[in-house]
Amino acid sequence: MSELQGVFPILPTIFHADGSVDETGTSNVFEYLLGAGAAGVVFPGLASEYDMLTPEERLHLTACIGRWNEGRVPVIVGASAGSLDQAVAYARAGADIGAAAAMVLTPHAHAGDPTAMAAFFNDLHARSGVAIMLQNAPAPMGIGLGVDEVVSLAARVPGIAYVKEETMPSGHRITALGQRTAGSVRAVFGGAGARYVLDELARGAVGTMPACEITEVHVAMLAAWAAGDRESARTLFERTLPLLSMQAIFRWRLTKAVLKRRGLIASDHVRAPGPALDREDQRELDILLNRIADLVPMDSAPGRTRKPSA
Repeated sequence: MSELQGVFPILPTIFHADGSVDETGTSNVFEYLLGAGAAGVVFPGLASEYDMLTPEERLHLTACIGRWNEGRVPVIVGASAGSLDQAVAYARAGADIGAAAAMVLTPHAHAGDPTAMAAFFNDLHARSGVAIMLQNAPAPMGIGLGVDEVVSLAARVPGIAYVKEETMPSGHRITALGQRTAGSVRAVFGGAGARYVLDELARGAVGTMPACEITEVHVAMLAAWAAGDRESARTLFERTLPLLSMQAIFRWRLTKAVLKRRGLIASDHVRAPGPALDREDQRELDILLNRIADLVPMDSAPGRTRKPSA
């Protein structure tokens, strides 16, 4: 059985209205994830706006998560970076808080050079001592390695323990990776906002790493699946898919809009570029949330203990 499995939501970075990091808001969301039953937490990922954080902010927040967590759940630290030295620094920060793995995108600098790619990941593992989760995402975020390339890379880098497969069609790839990396990779996770999660689970994924705003629903969905109640799992999936479709467009803005409505954060400020929700989008979001209010109540959230501060 895999060491890591289940729902591992991406913890967003919460900002004050002036754009500064809101540690209390970020901590509130972290506690919500644990209260909602998340098997573990990932930080920082794309949904954390990691590329909008300074190195100092990333390192500081990683240390904060270690203090907040106190070993309650596995943490996967995001260590994607523009250079090997930066990636090592982020992975080591994860090691300092006992991270179970460091999730790292395939670096663009080594696209088309499998020897250099393997050297990068071997060096990262050797210098950090943390198990690697290869995040295979399509361009522009990653380079979208083919199945043959992932299999070869995992064979050349013993430190790659997990794969997060997000290149489409993810289901086909997860099937192939499960068959061809059984001796070298412990498990494969799905991603892509959990929009294909049931297909991924059916094909052998051990878990999913979605955005965090409906974590309790994803936890219930995977619990139903694991219990063999595929009909209940599919009902939950179908009921939440319209919201996930909207989330695919607005990304971190949609996540924070929902978290603010749930009373977990005071400001939905984002640093990353992207489309903002206009008045009609806000109206549509209210309609979608109202239709799943029994699953995602706006007047309460698991683990909500502190009043958010602006």
